Amino acid sequence: MDERDKKIIEVLKENSRLSTNEIWKKTGIPQTTVHNRMKKLCDKDIIESFTIKLNRKKVGKGLVAYIFCTVSYRTSKGEKLSQIDVAKRVKALPEVEEVSIVTGEIDIIVRVGVQDVDALNDFVVIKLRDIEGIEKTITSVVLSEV
Repeated sequence: MDERDKKIIEVLKENSRLSTNEIWKKTGIPQTTVHNRMKKLCDKDIIESFTIKLNRKKVGKGLVAYIFCTVSYRTSKGEKLSQIDVAKRVKALPEVEEVSIVTGEIDIIVRVGVQDVDALNDFVVIKLRDIEGIEKTITSVVLSEV
């Protein structure tokens, strides 16, 4: 990647819906070059996907929280559990936006989007803690995003 590729990526990070013509206007890189470079960045999996940013309140997910999970590596029957398998089960829940396996005292960090505090409570108490392998949770509600 060179400086032109980096400029294109920076513009796309702000708004991935921009046309090559709009990217050209913002970067000064010729439109054909923008098109060819974007194709190459996608072909090389440098750009994996183009995404959207939703208005959380309008889609009923106005409350965001991070949940720090400690994993038990044994089932109640003593069978071994994989941290990856536990993370995959968590990721399958519809409220979950991201799951990260991390180092340190916490094993997994989960980002969820829910309607309100009651929905967050139901998610943590009824769904998340019911997954075998989730031993302990600590929840932090996002007050604002910068």
